[in-house]
Amino acid sequence: MRTTVTLDDDVALAVKRLQRERGVGVSEAINRLARAGMTVQGERKRFRQRSAALGLKVDPTNVAEALDLLA
Repeated sequence: MRTTVTLDDDVALAVKRLQRERGVGVSEAINRLARAGMTVQGERKRFRQRSAALGLKVDPTNVAEALDLLA
């Protein structure tokens, strides 16, 4: 597939560096960089549930009492 793209300066430098290091053309360098970018997975942060004491004690099994407290 042929297409025209505009590369940012840092990306263009990476393409030129890869061309020199591996002895490949522009298309091959861009394809390798794109494939490498598609396989990188970001580091996931572990989910942690936080809770805080609110000072209000409500019995969740008694809905009527909870509604009376809110009124």
